[in-house]
Amino acid sequence: MSTNRLEAFSDGVFAIAATLLVLELHVPPVGGGPLFALLAAQWPAYAGYVVSFLTIGIIWVNHHAMFALVRRVDRPLLFLNLVLLLVIGIIPFPTAVVGQWITDAQDAPAAAALLGVVFLCMGLAFGGIWLYAVGHHELALEGVDPNLARSAIPRFTIGNLAYLVGIGLAFVSPLLSLLVYGLIAIYYIFPTLPAAGQTSEINRISADTADTISSRAREDQAH
Repeated sequence: MSTNRLEAFSDGVFAIAATLLVLELHVPPVGGGPLFALLAAQWPAYAGYVVSFLTIGIIWVNHHAMFALVRRVDRPLLFLNLVLLLVIGIIPFPTAVVGQWITDAQDAPAAAALLGVVFLCMGLAFGGIWLYAVGHHELALEGVDPNLARSAIPRFTIGNLAYLVGIGLAFVSPLLSLLVYGLIAIYYIFPTLPAAGQTSEINRISADTADTISSRAREDQAH
């Protein structure tokens, strides 16, 4: 099966989840006080929106980049992608919890940790898709170097360790944990996957060696 239907369905889920985030940004009621002060009081909702939208947007970009390296999908890969979409779809909920509870002295750590747990589940699901694709190279494009694909696993999944750090920080400084989540999203702006047709250093050396041997053999035959 080609990746077209999987990507189309995934794009819809990403778009809906990103759009639902804005529903937590409310217009202050008239007569409730100075407008600017009421808008400023909603800063937790703005912070949660920015972090979650960045995360969803960047994971969508990387989802597209990942499936650009996949030639076809099988049934297990479809279900792994559904697990990822399950987590993506729930992100607006912990974002709303953060927007309402991050300033509560007692329960702010739980709110920040909840968002981190959801992000961690998202990272694990995303990493699971890549690990499966790497382990079943027949699904990948012919130009994808298996060595490079495997070498990208640590760079691709290191964000999960950072999410664990953010979850731990939530119980020390909830706002600092939100900053960590945002920095993780920024990290994934930069490409972590190999490009189709890119060759690993080992394969390049092997190819160069083979070319050298072939050239010398032709020269010997000429003499």
